[in-house]
Amino acid sequence: MKKADILESIKFGIAATAIVFPITSTIFNYIVSINRVEGASMQPTLNPTDISSRDWVLLRKLVRPESVQRGDIVCIISPRDPRELLIKRVIALEGDLVSSKKRPLRIPEGHCWLESDNHNSRAINLDSNIFGPVSLGLVEGRATHIVWPPHRLQRLPSRPPSPPPASPYDGAEECDFDLD
Repeated sequence: MKKADILESIKFGIAATAIVFPITSTIFNYIVSINRVEGASMQPTLNPTDISSRDWVLLRKLVRPESVQRGDIVCIISPRDPRELLIKRVIALEGDLVSSKKRPLRIPEGHCWLESDNHNSRAINLDSNIFGPVSLGLVEGRATHIVWPPHRLQRLPSRPPSPPPASPYDGAEECDFDLD
């Protein structure tokens, strides 16, 4: 191979990298990403058996707050630790009445109520029962598919939560969780 051919190959490689890297980076930062699911809080939907075999999910990151629906599985920035991401199911949206573990309350504007699928977990589930309604601004993406392991490859259906039982309370109290 001639020196000119080698230099031409190097120039092509640099040019291709200069084009491909920013496009790929933009796609994975703003459009979609693939994330590993940790823990048992979303069992049986995610990580249904042995914790050593973790599910990887496709997150659609272009999610407008008004497009979030009851039953969606969403990835959020933890209200307690902004370095941590959590994956939970949307149970209720603004204006809905929920029966929290403390008492019934109405979800404030711009917020949602998130819960884990695994209500039998021995561990404490970090969800709205612990930190209250979550700002829709903390939603990082919607989990749409399990992409790994291969035998679990599937679309994640949005499963609306079952309607809450009738409450003996005449009305819900306004939310008094610390929303800041």
